[in-house]
Amino acid sequence: MVATSEYILCEVSNGVLVITINRPDKLNSLNKQTIEELHEALREAEHHNEIRAVIITGAGQKAFVAGADIAEFADYSIEQGKQLSATGHFKIFNFIENYSKPVIAAVNGFALGGGLELAMACHIRVMSDNAKVGLPEVSLGVIPGYGGTQRLAQLVGKGKAFEMIVTADMINAQDALQWGLANYVTTQVELLNKCFDITNKISSKSPTAIKTAIKVINAGYNSKVNGFETEIEEFGKAFGTKDFKEGVSAFLEKRNADFKGE
Repeated sequence: MVATSEYILCEVSNGVLVITINRPDKLNSLNKQTIEELHEALREAEHHNEIRAVIITGAGQKAFVAGADIAEFADYSIEQGKQLSATGHFKIFNFIENYSKPVIAAVNGFALGGGLELAMACHIRVMSDNAKVGLPEVSLGVIPGYGGTQRLAQLVGKGKAFEMIVTADMINAQDALQWGLANYVTTQVELLNKCFDITNKISSKSPTAIKTAIKVINAGYNSKVNGFETEIEEFGKAFGTKDFKEGVSAFLEKRNADFKGE
C-alpha cells in the first residue's frame, strides 16, 4: 500500500487515499523533498485499482499549505528558477491535474502561493470556513510559478485573477466559494467528512469513465487539442470497456453496477 514518508502521511480508508502534508512547524510549506514525496505517493497510488480517489490536506489547523519554502530558493539563478518551476509542474501540478483518479483538496486554513496552486491543480476544492487563500508572489518580486497565473484565471476569470495576483491580496473561504475557487465551504471539523461524502459518490461510479472524463475536461483547456473531437473519440472508446457493459446491464436489470475499472 502507499507508504508514509518523512513529510507525507498516507492512509487508505474505504478506497480513498488521504495524503496529509506533514510539516506543521513550517505551515506545511512545499520544499523539494515534500514535492518529491507527494509525487511518489500519487504515482504509487495510481497502480492500486482499489484506490478510487485521493484527498490532499495539511497537518494541523492553521494551514493547508502556506506556500513554497522560500529559504530553499532564495539564492537561485535564472536557470535554477526556471528548473524549479518546470520540475514542480511535471512532478506535482500538471501531474495532479491529469491524474487518472479524482483528487480533492481539503483546504484547512491558509493556502498561499504554491499552496493555492496545489489546491487549484486538484479537481475539486473543499475549504474550511477559516481558510484564507491567495497568490502573494509579487510581494517577493516574483510571480506564481506552479501554474497559478493560468489556473486562477480559468477558475475565477481573467479580471479577478489579475486583481488577486497584482495586489497579492488574500480572500476568505466565502469569497472563494462565490468566485468558483471553492466547490464547498464547511467547518474545519466537518472538512474531511464533506470530502468523504464526495468520494463515496465517486467510488460507486466507473473508474474507466471517470479517468476518461478527467482527460476530456482537461482537453477543453488545452489550446493544442480540440476538446469536442477528444470527447467524440473517447465516447466511442467507452463502448469497448467492460465497465460500459456492466453499467448498461446493471441499468437494464435494475441493480447496482459492480465496476472493476476495466
